[in-house]
Amino acid sequence: MRPFSIRTQMHTQFLDITREVQSAVSELGMKNGVLTVFVPHTTAGITINENADPDVTADIIAALEKAVPWNADYAHTEGNAAAHVKASMMGSSVQVIVEDGRLQLGTWQAIYLCEFDGPRSRNVNIGVGPR
Repeated sequence: MRPFSIRTQMHTQFLDITREVQSAVSELGMKNGVLTVFVPHTTAGITINENADPDVTADIIAALEKAVPWNADYAHTEGNAAAHVKASMMGSSVQVIVEDGRLQLGTWQAIYLCEFDGPRSRNVNIGVGPR
């Protein structure tokens, strides 16, 4: 496993962490296989989506806010229930194929840390299966 930390700057934010994940692949010496990118937090998630047009992540954030508004009648009393719901919707991990030491993402794809309760320092764990 190869962990790294990243600092978010906004309450809700999608951060492209593809470079950090590729660096982890190189540091781990992984040539071929499947890796897992996992975020061990309940108010942040991980997703893969388009990296060419920032409007795409802005639209995802807007759609999530519309579906799960920050201020609603939630039972969770810490005040961040919407962040927990959004994190569950996005998921806590993604898997990516690695071939010849390179992430096999599509031309327009990137791996994003999805922050829903920031700004915070977040941990991301990169795990690889048997080599």
